[in-house]
Amino acid sequence: MGKSLIVYYSWPNGNTKKIAEMIQKAIGADIVRIDTVIPYSGSCNDVVKQGQDEVNRSYKPKIKPLGIDLENYDTVITGTPTWWYTMAPAMLTFLISNNWTGKTVIPFMTNGGWPGHVIQDMKKACKGAKFVHEKEIQFDSEGGDRMVTSQKELAEWIRSLKQ
Repeated sequence: MGKSLIVYYSWPNGNTKKIAEMIQKAIGADIVRIDTVIPYSGSCNDVVKQGQDEVNRSYKPKIKPLGIDLENYDTVITGTPTWWYTMAPAMLTFLISNNWTGKTVIPFMTNGGWPGHVIQDMKKACKGAKFVHEKEIQFDSEGGDRMVTSQKELAEWIRSLKQ
């Protein structure tokens, strides 16, 4: 797999972060979290409404520098929650801001039962990349942290990333 990097966007205690950290622990890849320059604030409902508006407008928020050089990595594992059937806008900003030619991308997305078209949208944003081992990880539809995808299925997928 070459040198690997995990790049994810998530709430500080979100499900996408938990999955990214599980992958990092299993395969030992470098890991960085995407943060927006202006953090989301307000109630969960406020942020959901803002997220819907941003997705509908194809808004691309500014993100903080990640402190890594993507050129140093052969494989990039990208993780995002599903926001209104696509990736979080911060992930889109990251993807369209980089050169993916010759890179292998392993995308995963978390959702509450509505996977949408996240993986297809990621592929469109990463021109020149080879996509492998795509994974949807479903959580309960109430926005909680109860995983619907089986632990066995998740463990097998993570194990496949070591090869």
